[in-house]
Amino acid sequence: MELSQAKITYLVHSGFAVETANHFFLFDYCPSMVREPLVTGEFLKSKKNVYIFVSHNHGDHFDSAIFDWGGNNPDITYVLSSDIAFDGTGLKYQMMSAYEEWTDRSIKVNTFGSTDAGISFLVQADSLSIFHAGDLNWWRWSGETQEEQDYADRIFKEEIDKMAGQKIDIAFFPVDRRLEENYALGAEYFATRLQPKLLIPMHFARDFDATKEFAARAGKIALRTVEITHKGQEIFYQPVGE
Repeated sequence: MELSQAKITYLVHSGFAVETANHFFLFDYCPSMVREPLVTGEFLKSKKNVYIFVSHNHGDHFDSAIFDWGGNNPDITYVLSSDIAFDGTGLKYQMMSAYEEWTDRSIKVNTFGSTDAGISFLVQADSLSIFHAGDLNWWRWSGETQEEQDYADRIFKEEIDKMAGQKIDIAFFPVDRRLEENYALGAEYFATRLQPKLLIPMHFARDFDATKEFAARAGKIALRTVEITHKGQEIFYQPVGE
């Protein structure tokens, strides 16, 4: 695989594996959410430069079973939101809060905030810039008061403004139809403001039709996205025109 290319595998909900020329990244993967996990400690034994990211401690983003994998491969580094309870004994790890920067060998990680719990990640490696939103989204619930909706609008837009000017090749962002008619507000606003080269929907649980519906909307704003249809789906990324 060449620089600026990646193989992305949908694992479950907000969990993805991203394999680049020289690294293997896992984001918000909860193996206990599926009957037959695609990534295990045994699978990771042969991988090099493994970084496992966890954006916050909610049960649909964090599974403590991932810490068992560090014994299978000493080349695993955990990059964790500071709200996660973890003693780190015998493992390589970095705890992070919002608006911090950390470098390790050939990667750079910048964190941003969330409109729920924890943080979001911007990872730069192998000529790629990868963003995982965690629970950062425009959480505008139809049953809330106007005051609550106005607050949701403001804090989301303020957070996106803090990312202005960032180059993003691949973005993972919530598309959650529990928000009803507002389900795509956050993803579309993020895409319009930050212009990711590819936006991959997440946080839809098993509602795969949400990604189909979102893909149809994305064409109206010239957004490159994908429809996700099943666990284990592979998405190959390379810059347009290459």
